[in-house]
Formats: sequence, C-alpha cells, structure tokens
Amino acid sequence: MRHERPSATALAMAHIRALHQVLHQRGDEPAIFDDPLALRILPESVCPAADLDHGLTPDLVRRRRLYIAARARAAVDCIEAARTQGTDQVVLLGAGLDTLPYHDRYPGIRYFEVDHPATQRWKRHCLTRSGIAIPESLTYIPIDFDHDPLDHALAAGGFDRGRRTVYTWLGVLMYLDRPAIEDTIGYIAGGPAILLFDYIARDAFGPHGNQEQLHTRANSVRALGEQWRTYLTPAQICTLLTPFGYQAVTDLSQSSLLATYGIDTTPTDAGPHLVHASTT
Repeated sequence: MRHERPSATALAMAHIRALHQVLHQRGDEPAIFDDPLALRILPESVCPAADLDHGLTPDLVRRRRLYIAARARAAVDCIEAARTQGTDQVVLLGAGLDTLPYHDRYPGIRYFEVDHPATQRWKRHCLTRSGIAIPESLTYIPIDFDHDPLDHALAAGGFDRGRRTVYTWLGVLMYLDRPAIEDTIGYIAGGPAILLFDYIARDAFGPHGNQEQLHTRANSVRALGEQWRTYLTPAQICTLLTPFGYQAVTDLSQSSLLATYGIDTTPTDAGPHLVHASTT
C-alpha cells in the first residue's frame, strides 16, 4: 500500500461486504453473512461497481463477492465455535473496515485489531462519522507487516499470548513476501491458537484457471498500489504450516467454501483458498 494513505483495497472489500447486504436484503443474492454495520461504516454510499471490477466478467465479480461474504461468515463461525470452548481473545490481522468487534454479538471477548497506522486512523474517522462506538474490549495495534515485529506490537497492547486465541488473517497474505508470512505464522504458533487465513492458489494462473480474468484482478490491485506478491499451492501451505506444529489443517477452495453455505459454483482449485489450522 502507499504508506501515507489508508488501504484502497480495504475500502473495496468494505464495499463488497456492504453490497452483499443490499443484494440479499432485496432478494437478489443468497444471504451468507449478515452485517448490520457494513453500510454504516462506509465513508460513501455503496456502489454496485468498484475499481476492482473493471475488466472482469459479471460471473467472476459475483463469485468474488460471495467469497468475501463467505470468508467473513467463516470467521464468525470460527469465533463462535472457539468461544464455546472458552476462548476469549481474537486478533484481527489486517482488520481494514471489518466491523465484527463493534457488534454486541460476543460479550466477554477481547479484540485486537492489527493494521497499518494510516488505515487505522482512517477507520477511526469512519467510525466517528457514522456514530459507531469503539468498545472498551477493543485494542488497536498499529503495525507495518513488512517491517514491524508482531510480537512486540501485540505485547505493548496488552495481549496475553498464553491464552487461547483466534487469529483471522483475511485478504493479507497475498500482499506479503515469504519472510513476513513465515514470521507471522511462526509467532502465532508460539501459543495456543486457531488461525484462519486465505491465499491465492498458484495454479490460478495456470492452464486450468481463468488466466486472463485473474491477471486483470492482479493488475487492478497493483493499480491501487497494493500488489499481490505471493502465490501458493495447497501442498505448499502444508509445507509452510507443518514445521511450526499446526494441526487439523483444512484448505477450502473458493467453490468448496461457497458450497458449505449452500452456494453452487463451478468447481475449481484456482483463485482464493481459505485455510483453518490450529496449534492445539
């Protein structure tokens, strides 16, 4: 990202989540994820088209929107399941305009939002403008994932690494270089944790993926100053996680994730994948 500005892709993802609310409320899209604050937090009205849609087919735009809604729902489901087992800490890595900590859905959970300082300043302005209160259970952790140690930043914010924690890391890994990815995964593995993250499958650009459309997506992101840097395969994900002691690794392609919420799409391993793993 351009470091003096908030994340443009964070705004784009917020628009996508908000548009999903609009479409399913009027019956034009299946209801996957209900977010009563998605529209309120936006600094402008939600638009049906975004900068990231240019050059993409309507089908790919729809599948991407449903995937964004599904990964947000998966995060809620993960936190719900962990909460029933006594987990009371959640770390949102690259929180963007995510509104989960501002709901009254999970009393008793302490949240840590980790993001770039410019994006956090912008988000707090959006919250103030929209009248959304910042809960006492939330701590902001400013960080540049490429340069700042996650352990120092979280420790300074009062995070208890010894307590079982859910980490969500959505829409971030593909923007990082391999050393930053390994540092983050390694840090999380140092305590009792559940990790939910997504990545772009390397074969998305191979002969079985929609090469032209995915290159268009990559170019659109690059034009916003936030280039995709890392692509992986499911086999590489296992190779990445196993040495750190992660267990019960589940890797779902976009089509497989959507199927869990009753949405049928053309099966493919190309494009985004959502991974759930734990250290205990």
